[in-house]
Amino acid sequence: MMDIEPFARLVGADHGLAVVALALPDGTAHTSVTNAGVLAHPVSGEPVVGVVARGNARKLGYLRAHPRATIVLRAGWQWSAVEGPVDLAGPDDPLPGVDADRLRLLLREIFAAAGGQHDDLTEYDRVMAAERRTAILLTPARRYGN
Repeated sequence: MMDIEPFARLVGADHGLAVVALALPDGTAHTSVTNAGVLAHPVSGEPVVGVVARGNARKLGYLRAHPRATIVLRAGWQWSAVEGPVDLAGPDDPLPGVDADRLRLLLREIFAAAGGQHDDLTEYDRVMAAERRTAILLTPARRYGN
């Protein structure tokens, strides 16, 4: 199992603000900024890095075709990156073992793992469902940084 503690320590340093990078078929990179957190995979229980994407996000299409990503966190001059395969769990990306209620809780878990807090979780759940939000769960195969 990959030790991602150095990555996890940086989550709280800047609200889990992260860059997600994906390789595109033409060899270029697709990048986006999001919030990321470390949590247990909802099926395997192994540590993963989780982010949440809108259901219509381009990155989901890319990840469906090539399910691998790199996620980078930084705080000042400290940084850490993890790369590896991803699982998707969402209304358009069913993950065996994750039903609709488990997905609702998973999206909350990722939000909390990235340092998020919400005063009205019922409203949070409503927005996540309306936007067809999808969990991206990266299983670290490699970690690097300082």
